[in-house]
Amino acid sequence: MKSVQIAERTIGLDSPVFIIAEVSANHNQSLQLAYETITAAAEAGADAVKLQTYTPDTLTFNGDTEPFRVTQGTIWDGRTLYSLYQEGQTPWEWHAELFEHAKSLGLVAFSSPFDPSAVDFLESLQVPAYKVASFEIVDIPLIEQIAALGKPVIISTGIARESDIHLALETCRKVGNDQLILLKCTSAYPALAEELNLQTITDIPSRYGCIPGYSDHTLTNTASVVATALGARVIERHIILNHSIESLDAAFSTSAKEFGQLVQDIREAEAALGSVSYDLSPRMEASREHARSLFVVKDVEQGDLVTRENVRSIRPSAGIHPKYLGSVLGRRFNARVTAGTPLSFELLDETV
Repeated sequence: MKSVQIAERTIGLDSPVFIIAEVSANHNQSLQLAYETITAAAEAGADAVKLQTYTPDTLTFNGDTEPFRVTQGTIWDGRTLYSLYQEGQTPWEWHAELFEHAKSLGLVAFSSPFDPSAVDFLESLQVPAYKVASFEIVDIPLIEQIAALGKPVIISTGIARESDIHLALETCRKVGNDQLILLKCTSAYPALAEELNLQTITDIPSRYGCIPGYSDHTLTNTASVVATALGARVIERHIILNHSIESLDAAFSTSAKEFGQLVQDIREAEAALGSVSYDLSPRMEASREHARSLFVVKDVEQGDLVTRENVRSIRPSAGIHPKYLGSVLGRRFNARVTAGTPLSFELLDETV
């Protein structure tokens, strides 16, 4: 499986986690707030920032009948799809300057397109990659259009059955695009721990031949840290500047301060995972000074026998190895030795 290159970042099975801050609707239709959120993402240590590119008319139909109302027990129940997307959209005229702002801060900037016109628009802005949102994994013509551009494609699996995943990936590969990252995702807002099944992340490379990742809709950092430990090389999380902001996605978004802690937790998890190694670090070697060894624990005279009462295995490690206890028992001391002296072979007669 080859690595995926997004802008200057290489994403492979052994690379650092690529952390994406998803702005989504958390700009609340304020360009200034969008700027501040992106700045906060950079300050928090994110690698990338992602927008969503749609209008309510490109995403749904302005209808008020039952199919166009949210009724699935979500935080948006009772709203029409059109009103939701009208409120949540990122104006297209903002994209270029927001991307430039992100890039000036060292962030990779890209977006999720939701229809062919959005793909054409984002391509005109020369985005380095595309994200296929969870609910668009069934839009095969859209995925084919995206994949045919030859750029990395990140696909979220939130509502996908296995057949949907297979078809989406097959569509990308049929047009010659194997630069694929597959994100384990639970499309529930917020998602609960018992719904996550993060072990799936370990299965993605072998089953689908993709770089694995995780799109996190939970309210704590636990799942993202566990996903990192299980091999996720991309972590995506919604970011909001602070929790005083009331937006469509506020209920499952991470504040800028919390996002900074998320990044720190992921980086600590990566450092802790390290590599397969039984070698000791210098600090661990130093700690061996407090390992057990054999010591004389009672004053003895020349000629006294070594017994379990006058020689014991205790800390620290200045004496001979405890494995020699059986072989020194019954031998005689060749000199007077005071309690607290590390035992050495030089203190003993050669024979019992």
